[in-house]
Amino acid sequence: MTLGRTLVLSVDRDDDIGWKAQVESPCIGRAACLRAANTLALADPEDSDVNAIFSAIKIYDELTAKGEDTAIAVVAGNHLHMIEGDRRIAASLEKVVIETQATNCILVTDGAEDEYVIPIIQSKIPVSSIRRVIVNQMPNLEGTYYILKKFFDDPKISRMVFIPIGLAMLLYAIAYLAGSPGIATIIVVGVIGCYLLYKGLGFDELFHGIWDALKLSLSRGRFSFVTYTTTILLIIIGFTVGFINILKYYSSDGSLGLVTYLMTFLFGALGWLIPAGLVLSVGVIIDVYNNERENLGKVIVFPFFVTAIGLILYGASIFLITMNGVPDFPLSTDTTSKYILWSTIGGIVAAIAGVITQFFVNKKIAELRKQEIIEVM
Repeated sequence: MTLGRTLVLSVDRDDDIGWKAQVESPCIGRAACLRAANTLALADPEDSDVNAIFSAIKIYDELTAKGEDTAIAVVAGNHLHMIEGDRRIAASLEKVVIETQATNCILVTDGAEDEYVIPIIQSKIPVSSIRRVIVNQMPNLEGTYYILKKFFDDPKISRMVFIPIGLAMLLYAIAYLAGSPGIATIIVVGVIGCYLLYKGLGFDELFHGIWDALKLSLSRGRFSFVTYTTTILLIIIGFTVGFINILKYYSSDGSLGLVTYLMTFLFGALGWLIPAGLVLSVGVIIDVYNNERENLGKVIVFPFFVTAIGLILYGASIFLITMNGVPDFPLSTDTTSKYILWSTIGGIVAAIAGVITQFFVNKKIAELRKQEIIEVM
């Protein structure tokens, strides 16, 4: 028999009990867990989390019947935003451990996805056992079709699969109808590649963060709401102009490589992306100055670095475009050599100016803090 109190813990990482059954988590105690399982079973009888919660209750009953000191709880994450969900699981588990006074836990999950949270759980309480609940299915074609249908009915999965495929097919059809089947293939490959990079590099979490910041700035009446909105519009325009630039300088003979097309995209887009970055930076600086002045030194450098990176990328793009002999490009090699020289110098000067400005702002903030401490004393 294990010494101390054992917590039988069921983890619903994608928060089906909240998303489908409208049950608030954490659920602590046998009655609360049983109520959550029944409510979820009525909302979606085929959800695997139902089986996981019932399995946790069964383990709890078995251990209690043996005379062990046992507690039971269900914690849930977030259905669409996994990072926020994992943070919620950590906070909920901390509350459960304090309330139940458990010294170890038996983790019950419905699959491999939930087990990503094992390090989080182990940081709060030792895990003495893991039980994975697998629902038996009939191994026939109808059963496989049904499983796939339920899989794609999940909004989280359908957005990841259907949207990029549908967008790629739509763009292919538009380009094909425009009489450019070669461009159509490039567009499809480009869309799929952008999506893979978007997911692989974690840009989806970045955009979630921007969206959360946008909602926060609106709810608190901050100036950055206007700049966030303007930035999004400028980015959309910049990407549109960049893609138009690719089509403008597209060569059907295949003489231009991927890097050249990327440079033509930057050549068209940077004229909008740089102002977008500056507008966003100004909004953040104004909000920090009004609400969190002690952090001003951290953000004051943003517009300088945006300018520096934008100038260097712009100079490099037009230089590489002319070096690769893109037809009908309006600038010559001699002219672009001067462009890249002066844009690089301008970028370095902007970065140095940003560092110097940050130094003096931090110095001024430190002096003000010191003065406030002296006045308090």
